[in-house]
Amino acid sequence: MSIGKVEICGVNTSNLPLLTNEQKELLFQRILNGDQDARKQYVEGNLRLVLSVIKRFSSTNENVDDLFQIGCVGLIKAIDNFDASLNVKFSTYAVPMIIGEIKRFLRDNASSIRVSRSLKDTAYKAIQARELLTRKNQKDPTVEEIASEIGLSKEDVVYAMDSIQSPMSLYEPVYTDGGDALFVMDQISDKKNKEENWVEHLSLSEAFKKLNNREREIISLRFFEGKTQMEVADVIGISQAQVSRLEKSALRIMRSYLSA
Repeated sequence: MSIGKVEICGVNTSNLPLLTNEQKELLFQRILNGDQDARKQYVEGNLRLVLSVIKRFSSTNENVDDLFQIGCVGLIKAIDNFDASLNVKFSTYAVPMIIGEIKRFLRDNASSIRVSRSLKDTAYKAIQARELLTRKNQKDPTVEEIASEIGLSKEDVVYAMDSIQSPMSLYEPVYTDGGDALFVMDQISDKKNKEENWVEHLSLSEAFKKLNNREREIISLRFFEGKTQMEVADVIGISQAQVSRLEKSALRIMRSYLSA
């Protein structure tokens, strides 16, 4: 994907306006009063936000113009639903909306991806092993147990199983590990963008300070370094189930702080 192109969807990205916080506040007040011209200015003044978000998807094969258009849809939805009284930065609210819109677009177009025969064979072996181990042990097996049963790495097993899944939510459970669900998103590692401080970009630094040392370490490894829950568990020396519980608790604390 040519993420560095200057003109996207007929928009010269080098000439995009940059609004000050004061200008944003004034424009948003006009938007609340039904001023469509202010709404247009507000959209144009936040297109750089869309550009920064679509860089996260540079490893996909999607056309950058398509992603930009979808990102703009998310931006407009964010503007129409933003509640300024919550004292949260617009970017903090808008970025997840833009990302969500793009991910839905990618999910809905995922059915066009062709899965190789060897990958399907691996997935079917994993399914058979999972059923065998479930009957044998009377409980759902872990990823490691399935991988050990068929003589492959857990990464290969997860990749193969994910490849035959129908389009689904990132919060769809794939496996259970010790009674705790292991979601699709927990297997995703963002190696390309791990140097980009997205937590700081979303003004979450103050919320981050509300966490204890263990929670901070988990959030840093997961969202600053792009590690999966399995990888975090290996680094810290606890189970994936514990990582999952601590991560959910930490995110709940941060979310509560931002919405207070």
